[in-house]
Amino acid sequence: MADFIYPNAQRIAGVDEVGRGPLVGAVVTAAVILDPANPIKGLADSKKLSEKRRLALYDEIKEKALAWSLGRAEPEEIDQLNILHATMLAMQRAVAGLPVTPDFVLIDGNRCPTLPMPSQAVVKGDSLVQEISAASIIAKVTRDREMAELDLLFPQYGFAQHKGYPTALHMEKLTQFGATPHHRRSFAPVRNALIDADVLAARQPTTL
Repeated sequence: MADFIYPNAQRIAGVDEVGRGPLVGAVVTAAVILDPANPIKGLADSKKLSEKRRLALYDEIKEKALAWSLGRAEPEEIDQLNILHATMLAMQRAVAGLPVTPDFVLIDGNRCPTLPMPSQAVVKGDSLVQEISAASIIAKVTRDREMAELDLLFPQYGFAQHKGYPTALHMEKLTQFGATPHHRRSFAPVRNALIDADVLAARQPTTL
């Protein structure tokens, strides 16, 4: 991660999100301020790590980081605001939740939410900036666990397997069973499934 030139600041928070693409559940963000006196080896983009390594780093980050915080936007907020604005809101919540106020915030991606301190967007930041890598790990493990919990409530959808992303299996189950209360109704595949369900219901003969 030597290619990135860090800003001149004492307490730098890295922020990343997980869950912009799925059809179900919250978009989850994390903000992490690492402790220079407590380095963590092997930080990388959470998607490039094995689940075992990711879980080990998750525990190590929570133990060694100077501060960490989670933020989220629920499906209702995503439907109301759209996914981009909901993600920005979730990032603001993660930064606001930090018990230590950062001097500077580095955000994964190409745009920053409005924050009360200086910030910078870093494209592919989860591969270039350790703080963002740490945030990506915290966010991903958190959301994956939420999908595992949702899988227990709705075992027929396979949430533990596809994590809510629009895989062929998820689309098949959505067509078969319709949308759960946790699905994002503004996303086209969910909206179409709801329309199809309404059409099907309208075709059913009414019984007196």
